[in-house]
Amino acid sequence: MAPLPVLAVVGPTASGKTALAVELALALDGEVVSADSMQIYRGMDIASAKPTKAEMRGVPHHMMDFLDPETPYSVAAYVQEAAACIRDIAVRGKTVIVAGGTGLYIDSLLSGTAFVETPSDPALRRLLEAQYDAEGGEALLQRLAGVDRETASRLHANDKKRIVRALEVHAQTGLPPAQLAEASHSAPSPYKPVYIGLAFQDRAVLYERIDRRVDAMLRAGLLDEARAFFAKHAATAAQAIGYKELKPYLDGRVPLETAVESLKRATRRYAKRQLTWFRRNEAIHWIYPDACPPEDLRAEALEIAKAVTECPEK
Repeated sequence: MAPLPVLAVVGPTASGKTALAVELALALDGEVVSADSMQIYRGMDIASAKPTKAEMRGVPHHMMDFLDPETPYSVAAYVQEAAACIRDIAVRGKTVIVAGGTGLYIDSLLSGTAFVETPSDPALRRLLEAQYDAEGGEALLQRLAGVDRETASRLHANDKKRIVRALEVHAQTGLPPAQLAEASHSAPSPYKPVYIGLAFQDRAVLYERIDRRVDAMLRAGLLDEARAFFAKHAATAAQAIGYKELKPYLDGRVPLETAVESLKRATRRYAKRQLTWFRRNEAIHWIYPDACPPEDLRAEALEIAKAVTECPEK
């Protein structure tokens, strides 16, 4: 079966990915598949910058707003469910547009990663976590290096979650996690992606956009959303940027101005990490919103997107 053409719109937070993806969808008769690890959760609308109905402009959006924050979710689950969305969109003759800033989701999906199922053992995980706490991260990292030097070399001793998971996988399968990861990439990707990346020639412009977005989120009710979230949930999603920085204020420990500045700083750092991640992908065609008028940016993006729309499969 020929690879399915997919247009991917990537970049850091506040760069304009959502608006550009919608513009491209309207121009190319497309639908959007979100690649954002926080927009999957219900109720986290403002913190995750989930597009409103007005911002979607009638364009169908998938992989968004379908999961309770207490529900665990994995990259493997995202790849499986997003792949089903892509097939459905393609079968209906529409252009597939994957848009988001979670690089691990995007890379895993579009590379065609076939995750090898490894069983979970909660009791074993609790034991390993207790050993990590008692012996220290360095000791367990050395233990991991004894069975999988490649995986251990990529981890820091403070990365408790990944060290414990790697040891759990090895105990369950008898195989090094790196070997399982290699097996997951053995098949060719079922997609033919064309990447459009949004970046800024002047990083200060992006940071100003981030600061303005945070201010707009606060005006839209971010504090009330965070307060309601913490009243209901104690989940991994509580670590989302936009909530954890406001918690000290909500607890009465710091002034609002301090919490807001912390949120802006954390978001700027996150954007920098996103750019670092995406810059590794040499297939991305970068365009710069601070270097041309919006209409020229749209025209440039459409020109790049022709590689998808002109595929024989389309």
